[in-house]
Amino acid sequence: MSGHFSGSPARVAKAAPPVRAVIGILATISLGALVVMAPQAATIEAQATAGGLRHAPCQAAATGAAQSGAQSAEAQTPATQVSKGAQAAAPAKRSAKVSRYRPDRFAGRAGSYYRLVWGVDSLVVKWGESGEVIRFSYRVLDAEKAKALNDKKNEPSLIDPQAGVSLVVPSLENVGQLRQSTTPENGKTYWMVFSNKGRLVKRGHHVAVVIGAFHADGLVVD
Repeated sequence: MSGHFSGSPARVAKAAPPVRAVIGILATISLGALVVMAPQAATIEAQATAGGLRHAPCQAAATGAAQSGAQSAEAQTPATQVSKGAQAAAPAKRSAKVSRYRPDRFAGRAGSYYRLVWGVDSLVVKWGESGEVIRFSYRVLDAEKAKALNDKKNEPSLIDPQAGVSLVVPSLENVGQLRQSTTPENGKTYWMVFSNKGRLVKRGHHVAVVIGAFHADGLVVD
């Protein structure tokens, strides 16, 4: 029995060295791995640093562009925007403006006749006072030739063939006839009013005005 137990420690002692050897090998491998990984880590860090330096100019350019855009947006103050809005609206306003030009119905041969023979132009017949009266007006170019139109002796009349009526200038007490009969002057406009009782003469009718020898045909009631 003693011989058996005395042999066992020897075998254990002989088996111990291989275990320590294995542990030593593992330690050596671990240290080697650390030695190998250290240069690789340094290389990766250097590459990352270089990459950051390469991207720095791009980031700086992007930051500058963003700041420039912000400054441009700030430069468009409300006053500038209002000015642009006014410029855009100006053409619209000009196009929306209504022209007051009215074509001369006597611009041709008829107009020449009234100017040369009677010294007047701008003959206008208008519906007034809700149709109760018709107003006839004219502008004097030659006072000498236009005397007949202002002569009290010449009774005016307005003839409407469509309505079949002939209107006259009414007379009021203390006023006389509703017409201007003063001596005509060049450049002035004169008028007379015809009574349209019953509103028989309508807008758009073609009428004639007769004052003595003066006779104007084809006047349209406005």
